[in-house]
Amino acid sequence: MSNQVEEASAKKEAKAKKSAELAKMSEELETLKAELEESKDKYMRLFAEFDNFKKRSVKERFDLLKSAAQETITALLPVLDDFDRAKKSAENGNEVFSEGVQLVYNKFNSVLEHKGLKKMESTGVEFDPEWHEAITEIPAPTDEMKGKVIDTVENGYTLNDKIIRYAKVVVAK
Repeated sequence: MSNQVEEASAKKEAKAKKSAELAKMSEELETLKAELEESKDKYMRLFAEFDNFKKRSVKERFDLLKSAAQETITALLPVLDDFDRAKKSAENGNEVFSEGVQLVYNKFNSVLEHKGLKKMESTGVEFDPEWHEAITEIPAPTDEMKGKVIDTVENGYTLNDKIIRYAKVVVAK
């Protein structure tokens, strides 16, 4: 009978060992699951951060390319102003604006427009300090002209919808 007791006791011991091993393995499994979830979360955050970085880089590169010519075009604006004054002088006076010069003027304008340069229309519109720089104010000839731009001294320009030079204007008060 002592053999039976010993066998029963050995079986209980083996069962207890297996239970302890199962508990330990279950605990390890839970730990590994938690680590896996943490790693997945870190991976997803890192992936999202990298994706945002790529999008931001592409946007910055696109913005840089859009405004890369801004400095050069800004330097050419006085030449465009001189062309405009010469053309206006020829139209108002006895001078002739030759056909060749007219062609150069038109080509120069079309190249700048193709690069994104747009001339602001200022004369006759409501004065807006975000678009115009008031040089002076004069009395309004009529009540409906009050607060409007009477004359444009220097044209304003936008490059790809970004103001690169404000229009210098005379405002009616």
